[in-house]
Amino acid sequence: MVTTFKIAVLGAQGVGKTAIVRQFMYNEFNEACVPTNARRVFLPAVVMNGHVHELQIMDFPPITSFPVNTLQEWADSCCRGLRSAHAYILVYDICCFDSFEYIKTLRQQILETRVIGTTETPIIIVGNKRDLQRGRVFPRWNVSHLVKKTWKCGYIECSAKYNWHILLLFSELLKSVGCARCKHVHAAIRFQGALRRNRCSIM
Repeated sequence: MVTTFKIAVLGAQGVGKTAIVRQFMYNEFNEACVPTNARRVFLPAVVMNGHVHELQIMDFPPITSFPVNTLQEWADSCCRGLRSAHAYILVYDICCFDSFEYIKTLRQQILETRVIGTTETPIIIVGNKRDLQRGRVFPRWNVSHLVKKTWKCGYIECSAKYNWHILLLFSELLKSVGCARCKHVHAAIRFQGALRRNRCSIM
């Protein structure tokens, strides 16, 4: 049976949200920073340890605040689908203090405004631009400890430019959104035609 997971990707301008998604989808990186001005939806199908999952990856432009109700969500075309996501990827630039403060606020708003009675929705904090490690504004251990121990969220650092930890990010995400069969084992993600472990290609 095919399951569908809706994933919302959020973050401040220029942190590399779209770059992360495009690396995962197409194995490509564009040096030019093109601002995301409207919601973009990507629809890959993923096979994880022998089970098919359809993903609806929603790449959102920067939002001023998380919609507090369904009416507000659908009043703004940029926010549609936010409140019903099965998981959230909150991306910040490890070299930008303000981008971390942005996702910090966004995470709190998600927790405060999500639909009451729904199951706990996974949130993964992603520190992008690891290739610019020397310019980082926080020590990695400090951020990781805060996110994992205090916020109770997943934490991954990646480089969209060099496709480093991009596959790991989506592997961890799929495990966190209820792929119970895959917990406690090393997940293998593949697209059609990719038979080797942790190998991806377009379906």
